[in-house]
Amino acid sequence: MKHEVTFRVIVTDPLPGVAMNVQRGKDELLRPSESTADRLVFEFEISIDPTNDPPNFLGKYAQGPKDARFVYVNSGTYAGQHPTMWGRRAKLSLMTITLEQVDQAVAKASVFETSIPGIGRDGGPICASVKGLEWKLVRK
Repeated sequence: MKHEVTFRVIVTDPLPGVAMNVQRGKDELLRPSESTADRLVFEFEISIDPTNDPPNFLGKYAQGPKDARFVYVNSGTYAGQHPTMWGRRAKLSLMTITLEQVDQAVAKASVFETSIPGIGRDGGPICASVKGLEWKLVRK
């Protein structure tokens, strides 16, 4: 049986003046549910099929092949902002999430949450595969 689970991505200290959105499918964008100068918060649902290990992440927010699913956080032109000099995507892997965590999320109606910096090492928006990413279970 598939489970709908809420995911929350928090972008801390986003680059001022640069739009950031989560990619939905190939060309749709999810705007932040909360937006301040210090942080952006995105919440969305991902369907999870727990019949295999690792679990299979499904739906429009789960990008990539079955054995390497991830979520894209787009910035600049990829986030629908024109004109801008930035056009980047940060890749947040889902593959560290275990079947045990999925079971806990469903049983306790919890949210998978992660936090990433909004600015990369080069001073531009964060991009590429985000290293050291951790998905934590938190209460709704």
